[in-house]
Amino acid sequence: MTIDQRPTVRRVLIITLVLNLLVMILKAVVGFLTGSLSLLSDALHSVTDSANNILGLVASRFSSPEPDREHPYGHQKYEAVGALGIAAFLGIACFEILSGAIERILYPPTEPLRISAVELWLLLIVLGINIFVAFYERHIGQKIGNAILIADAKHTMSDIWVTITVLAGLLAFWMGGARFPWLQWLDVGLAFPVALLVFSSGWSVLQDNLPWLVDEMAIAPEAIYSIAMKVEGVLNCHEIASRGVVGRQVFIEMHLIVNVTDVETSHQITEEIEAQLLEQYGPARIVIHVEPPRYYSDQISFSQSNPDIPLEES
Repeated sequence: MTIDQRPTVRRVLIITLVLNLLVMILKAVVGFLTGSLSLLSDALHSVTDSANNILGLVASRFSSPEPDREHPYGHQKYEAVGALGIAAFLGIACFEILSGAIERILYPPTEPLRISAVELWLLLIVLGINIFVAFYERHIGQKIGNAILIADAKHTMSDIWVTITVLAGLLAFWMGGARFPWLQWLDVGLAFPVALLVFSSGWSVLQDNLPWLVDEMAIAPEAIYSIAMKVEGVLNCHEIASRGVVGRQVFIEMHLIVNVTDVETSHQITEEIEAQLLEQYGPARIVIHVEPPRYYSDQISFSQSNPDIPLEES
């Protein structure tokens, strides 16, 4: 049985949305005051933070784990779809940052870069807010196994490194810009590693959620086979399949041959297997198809057998 964690997810996303809007406004204001390209790029990155929170709220609204007539397997893939939306926003942000940097190189600004101690302190406040948001979201996301919060936390974690990078460049210019005017080009140069960090975050989110959407194997069939074969009365287990994400929800199916002839005892054996699989990999929905002995097979999974595991004779 799965637990509906959507109220918790919505509460976290609303809190982080408010904080991300504050961060975005502070970065944009300081960016316009200083004329810093890297900081304005970072502000654009923060726009995607807020957009991600809104997207997460929408995805969470539709991601109920409970099945219904139209969605007998539940709605949790909406979480993965929402996470892919976050990856798309990150890709757009990366493109915009690179475009701005190249444009600044081709058409240098007439106004020089300028920065004050007050603006640097504002950026330190922004950094502190980002750190809180990232660790708060990651903690709750890992605690309840929510893809949207975990993906958004990775996004915000990239924002931390982006802000640190931008802050280091502006600090270097603030300390030595009067003697070394060329340091203002450091601001343009920092836009490229910022874009790389944003792209890396998007790629990570994509890798985490594509397996769920394409029904990639969730649990090695050999591991499921090992658990099933330890239950008393089991003669053979084959055609094992699984999908989903361990810790969120897993779907497992298998064919089973048992050393009994009555339905009641066969059912008790399948329930024992289900109980052990739930303890190891739950929450899960498990379907076990009991077959007569003549269907004995050494094919543990589809299109692949495992010669390393000796199968018992019927």
